[in-house]
Amino acid sequence: MTLTLSGGALVAMTLAACSGAQSALDARGPAAARIAGLWWLLLGVAAAVYVVVLAALVAIIVRRSRHPDDHAAPIVTVDGRRYRWVIGGGVALPALVLTAVFGIAARTQGALDPHARADLTVRIIGHRWWWEIRYQGETRADDLVTANELHIPTGRRVRLELTSADVIHSWWVPNLQGKMDLVPGRTTVTWLEADRPGVSRGQCAEYCGLQHARMGLLVIAEPPAQFTSWLALQRQPAAAPADEVSRHGRAVFLSAGCGYCHAVRGTPTLGLVAPDLTHLASRRTIGAATLANIRGNLAGWIADPHGPKPGNLMPRVPLMSADLLAVVTYLESLR
Repeated sequence: MTLTLSGGALVAMTLAACSGAQSALDARGPAAARIAGLWWLLLGVAAAVYVVVLAALVAIIVRRSRHPDDHAAPIVTVDGRRYRWVIGGGVALPALVLTAVFGIAARTQGALDPHARADLTVRIIGHRWWWEIRYQGETRADDLVTANELHIPTGRRVRLELTSADVIHSWWVPNLQGKMDLVPGRTTVTWLEADRPGVSRGQCAEYCGLQHARMGLLVIAEPPAQFTSWLALQRQPAAAPADEVSRHGRAVFLSAGCGYCHAVRGTPTLGLVAPDLTHLASRRTIGAATLANIRGNLAGWIADPHGPKPGNLMPRVPLMSADLLAVVTYLESLR
């Protein structure tokens, strides 16, 4: 009974891994579909080879058990006529199978060509431990800058130009595309395309330090019209505070030095090294997909960013309770 339950649990966990917002087997776009198809092919070929080899082994064991005194002749005799199936099965068949698999893999690789025509270009810059996302404008000054949340239109190919500001990172959104490294001083290129709306989770796939495991992001695929509306809204400067508490929060934000690291468009901030917060309240998470973007988490993050994400580069900001709540109220208004 215990063995049956254990086997059932194992099967359930295996099947659960085939779907979800971070599963390479739950393809949500053409690139991921090709990669998943190649994976299933390789699994099928490997399973078939395993079954054939296991069957041959069983056949040999059965034959020896029935004829214990039968001393087998050499696998290949001088005239080469005995056991030719071993030569065929051990040399010719593997060569044929591997050649076919190589050809299919090369064709898949060609279909993933990152330099094909794209409808949209986005630049991704990896930082320890967050993602800077820049939607390309007419000039660099016209770029739309956000962080840790990539919106893309469904049915459109999006070219991603990847680089790193510090160490080597690796971009991986399993539902949509394979991995691509981000190398300091170089630009690598890949692409995404989603065939239906939905949210996929991305992850850094190259160990980059203490918070590598919490360097995540969300990729939100939405219909083209909805994406266009989102893009237009994101290009707007931050809304002016509408009440006294929010105005006090903005004053504290600026006087506490937050603006040296973070940018809020429309305010005198520099935004030198940290995520752009212009439309922070419209994002689903904070801390590079570490926490849900809700009031309690936001206040906790500001008070002690090293609690949920030890070692991250944001310093603790000592604020009085009233000032902290005012800053949170101000940030919640940045939609």
